Amino acid sequence: MKAAVLLEPNAPLQVENVSLRKPRSREVLLRTSFAGICHTDLHYMEARTPHPMPVVLGHESSGIVEVVGEEVRYVRPGDHVVTCLSVFCGTCEYCTTGRPALCFDPEVKSPPGVSDRLQWDKSGRVHTFMNLSSFAEQMLVHENALVKVREDMPLDRAALVGCAVMTGYGSVVNAAKVGPGDTVAVIACGGVGMAAVNSARIAGAERIIAIDVNADKLELARKLGATDIVDPKDGDTVEQVMELTGSGVDHALDCLGSKRTAEDAFKMLAFDGTATLVGLFHEGETIELTGSDFLRERKVQGSLLGSNRFRVDMPRIIELYMQGRMNLDALVSRKIRLEDINDGFAAVRDGKVLRSLIDFGMSE
Repeated sequence: MKAAVLLEPNAPLQVENVSLRKPRSREVLLRTSFAGICHTDLHYMEARTPHPMPVVLGHESSGIVEVVGEEVRYVRPGDHVVTCLSVFCGTCEYCTTGRPALCFDPEVKSPPGVSDRLQWDKSGRVHTFMNLSSFAEQMLVHENALVKVREDMPLDRAALVGCAVMTGYGSVVNAAKVGPGDTVAVIACGGVGMAAVNSARIAGAERIIAIDVNADKLELARKLGATDIVDPKDGDTVEQVMELTGSGVDHALDCLGSKRTAEDAFKMLAFDGTATLVGLFHEGETIELTGSDFLRERKVQGSLLGSNRFRVDMPRIIELYMQGRMNLDALVSRKIRLEDINDGFAAVRDGKVLRSLIDFGMSE
């Protein structure tokens, strides 16, 4: 099968022929339908977080089940599915207390460099990324990395739910627990931020402030539910938010993941407000907060992939889309072939797109 292989940091991906071993117990072989090009993949390509190489990246995808291994009970051949990197065991303390996104059982979630699912004639093993490796025509995954979706759900839109939309929705609903009448600020309106804006509207937020330096993204954020927009180029972000609200926001979501944006998220809070850090930080990056601000009962928290319970959350998101309440169509910037994947990442670097989707049907 064809797959995009990263040989070394800061190098173009190479489309190569690689192979997958046969499914073992509780493993599922998928035919990949669509895979989103996510900024997280770029993060690893640029070695901001180390990962063994060569590796097949990709973690936001949809597909159709082809073969199931022994003891697989959840899916069968022909099922339409969305993948999720939050593969869970179902029996650990985190899973059994309703926090499966925090499961790190090595039986199901292999640490980087351990999985032997992918093989490549040129180097022997090629490493699996986040237990998925979506930039390939087929995927071999644990059954607990999948959620079944209704067959009338378009698989291109479904792929987005596997990362960006799940993260944005979950950060609002699961982590921040935004409710009717709340005031919300969303910093960085990429795919995750747009989903957060849309989800805040669905959750009943009274005021939603979208913050970004891209005028086109801010305009789209308005269409998805933002009541106000803030461009950092127009002055200090925190001061602009305070001018709009008078006392700050109940919830600030940092969907970028940087020292400046995380600190701004905390500073723009009202008393008893919560800053939720959603974006992926550079390895070792720190933030500085003023201790006295915590006396006003302000809080800061992290959220891993929307603190998801993905087999519950993803079908809900899809139902919201089918009802016309969650706008996934606006997030798709373009569809490309696997062979054009490096152009897709160039567009991510330039900030020109929300999501490019690899359409594996175009590569056949």
